[in-house]
Amino acid sequence: MMRMLLLAGAATLCLLGWVADRRAFLAGYLAAWWFWSGALLGGLANVWLHDLSGGAWGEAIRIPLLRAARMIPLACLLFLPLLAGLDTLYPWAAQGGTASWGADFSAPQFKALWLARPFFIGRAIGYLSLWSLLAWLALRPALQRSRAMAAAGLIAYGFSVSLAALDWIMSLQPEWYSSVFGWLAASGQMLAGLALALVLIERAAARALLPDLANLLMMYVLIWAYLAYVQFLIIWSANLPHEIAWYVRRSTPLWKALAWLLVLFHFAAPLPILLSRRAKRAPALLGALAWALLAAHLLDCWWLVMPGSGALSRHWLWIAPALAALFGLALAPALRGREAAHA
Repeated sequence: MMRMLLLAGAATLCLLGWVADRRAFLAGYLAAWWFWSGALLGGLANVWLHDLSGGAWGEAIRIPLLRAARMIPLACLLFLPLLAGLDTLYPWAAQGGTASWGADFSAPQFKALWLARPFFIGRAIGYLSLWSLLAWLALRPALQRSRAMAAAGLIAYGFSVSLAALDWIMSLQPEWYSSVFGWLAASGQMLAGLALALVLIERAAARALLPDLANLLMMYVLIWAYLAYVQFLIIWSANLPHEIAWYVRRSTPLWKALAWLLVLFHFAAPLPILLSRRAKRAPALLGALAWALLAAHLLDCWWLVMPGSGALSRHWLWIAPALAALFGLALAPALRGREAAHA
């Protein structure tokens, strides 16, 4: 009953957000969708990683992550409203091309072709279809634990998610580009997928495997931090107008504060915990850390999407959390209820 009331409340806030500020609503929708679908895809990618590497650590997370992967086709369908709102969310779609973006960026003709509306929509449908197919194949008993399937799945996932991040997030600021951005987005998803697994599993029963899972989580934290720092360092040192545009939009006090929160909770605070042998064997502490990293990743999704969309009105401050809560409340029974049924 309480969940239904919360779901109704979140849905009402989202409806009000649609009326109040459609651009902020669509930006919040994209951020919430990227967070939740990224956790599902990242979790499936971690299963494939275990299929390739072996080891006992993956047995603890395999069942809940494969169960969560059943929702990937549904998550892909939930992206379709964003395609209907292209003109509202993306400046290049509203302007009908790249000609009016300004002259100070590279390869305008290529960008005009790449962001042509039919090609953009076709690629989006291709990504969504590919992920749905990969999820379906991953759940086939004959293909589970197949190294060939795992290798193909990881390759397809890596390239498609990187391109999707360029299309759906980077193109919110079409004058900007970064060669690191796609891999940065994928590393965040892998981290979120493993954090989701640590939330779902029975940590006390898997106590002996927790250090291995914590070490893998630490690797993702370090990779994400390294890629984020390298991107910032290269752009800051070059100081080119078409590159710094990304950080200029994030130079307001609000976004600077959020950036420091990301530094703290997405890297600095988790790292000493994950370096501690005692902490890595503490089920309750690792569970709290997994929840904190999921929350930090949600902040990261807001950081990626909201400033680039220009959705900086006061409305996004409640629209974005409401949309994230709506997605979470809708997915919660499938994540936790099915796990309980299995147990």
